[in-house]
Amino acid sequence: MSTKQVAVAAVMPGPNVPVEVREVPLPELEPDSGLLKVELSEVCGTDVHLHDGRLAGVPYPIIPGHVSVGVLDRIRGTLRDINGHRFAEGDRVTFLDVHRTCHECWYCLVAKASIRCPHRKVYGITYGVEDGLTGGWAEYIYIKPGVRCIRMGDVGSDLFMAGGCSLPTALHAVERGEVTFGDAVLVLGAGPVGLSAIGLSVLRGARRVLCIGAPDDRLSYARMMGAKATLDFTGRSESDRLEWVLKETEGRGADVTIECTGVPEAVPQAMRFTRDAGRVVVVGQYTDHGEIAFNPHVDLNRKHLDVRGCWGSDYSHFHRGIDTLATPAGVALWSQIELKRYTLSQVNEALDDVAAGRSIKALVVPRR
Repeated sequence: MSTKQVAVAAVMPGPNVPVEVREVPLPELEPDSGLLKVELSEVCGTDVHLHDGRLAGVPYPIIPGHVSVGVLDRIRGTLRDINGHRFAEGDRVTFLDVHRTCHECWYCLVAKASIRCPHRKVYGITYGVEDGLTGGWAEYIYIKPGVRCIRMGDVGSDLFMAGGCSLPTALHAVERGEVTFGDAVLVLGAGPVGLSAIGLSVLRGARRVLCIGAPDDRLSYARMMGAKATLDFTGRSESDRLEWVLKETEGRGADVTIECTGVPEAVPQAMRFTRDAGRVVVVGQYTDHGEIAFNPHVDLNRKHLDVRGCWGSDYSHFHRGIDTLATPAGVALWSQIELKRYTLSQVNEALDDVAAGRSIKALVVPRR
């Protein structure tokens, strides 16, 4: 039971200014809420976008960190898992960062697309400091009423964070692409989402997974995650890349291409690298990096392509991601991901390392 009245947190005051270490008051717990003592929290590409001011509607100053793991330090009332079992103080858990999805609006009930619910809030992104301890770059996180906690069980904290937010995002993308037995899958990008997409495609039964990305150390991880062949795009033209894809896919192109780059030019390339009547999933365009041209007849319609966007993830992807990590195959794949730890006073360095691709998986350990 914590007796502290404040918690130390890394606060992002606004775009393009350094993150600061501050003290934030501990909350008065509402009924059926809790206080999570943070073990680890992630620094990911979204946090870089937040720091660069590339996301709209962010209520700066904020405490970033939308995927975290820790121990329930205090509970007021009752917190239950999806099986109806009560959590106890001392339980090691994570939680779904998406909060207040209404399950009452048109998008939730008719479109069955809760990721587009207009009422949803996200820890570490759309909650500000005025909302309290609502980001993982802090000693404690306030588990608001209605937040979905998940037991970690046999999944270690390091293993969970090796997947982090990239695992449920990639799970959603692989699901959207309907990857199945015998597919040839091409993943564009060898960042965390791309690496998880490779591993999940292998687990879904793809016979051959390819990856185009850079630099070479990222591609070595792609091969460890199950890619049968990789190509460093550096210095290679689009026609060179297409020639390589065709060579690796019996001259047809990939059955499924998953774009995980965040580079607009990769989207029409994904269409061109995919076989006729194939499937393309665009998951890397989380922020607006500008417009790109393509030929609707040549690149899309004549090829009879199925092109699908993929925005974030929902509870099912988060839950099934942890279930995947609990399997021997999940342990074998994601335990290979290198983790680099930073203290709260080092988060500016962490942001720089993630932005520059120097850190595959950057984690905040909540101490000064």
